[in-house]
Amino acid sequence: MNNNRVKVNPWKRRYVALMMEVIGRSMEAASQVDKVIRAEVRNLPERLMFEMRVMPNGPALVMVKTEEGTLRYIGSSAPRKVDVAMKFKHLQHAFLVFSFQESTARSFANDRVLLDGEIAYAMKVVRCLNRMESLILPRFIAQRALKRYPTDLSLLEKLAGGSRIYSQVAMNLIRG
Repeated sequence: MNNNRVKVNPWKRRYVALMMEVIGRSMEAASQVDKVIRAEVRNLPERLMFEMRVMPNGPALVMVKTEEGTLRYIGSSAPRKVDVAMKFKHLQHAFLVFSFQESTARSFANDRVLLDGEIAYAMKVVRCLNRMESLILPRFIAQRALKRYPTDLSLLEKLAGGSRIYSQVAMNLIRG
């Protein structure tokens, strides 16, 4: 029998799934404590549901905008049809992004990601992701993860913002 399926590395799958959970929880926390991200989220429609997924049945993260104007990490499956979906065409494509070898923008440019839904909403979510990554990642990693590292981000703002996000992640985990 001819099997043309590409073998998927189980460690890469686990790594991408873990990173999606970390990003989901970090985005939730960042939307609660960072004023720049809060401003972006405020301009999203109520109950907007966003998904980032590896096709066809790979790891995923799902987030929804709450009534309080923040993002809430739901997990890996959506309770309803999502409004915006970013879909990596293959696990290897997602691995490149989540291992900081390729930026999200470069992944789009290389046609590794499909977008379903309103592009303006997806751009707001990506701006939130970029801001969060610029705050929580060391600069040398963030520079690889982002199209452009923010030139106006001071060390003090980065340290304070990253600390607030990590503290809020911990508080959210404690609250359950």
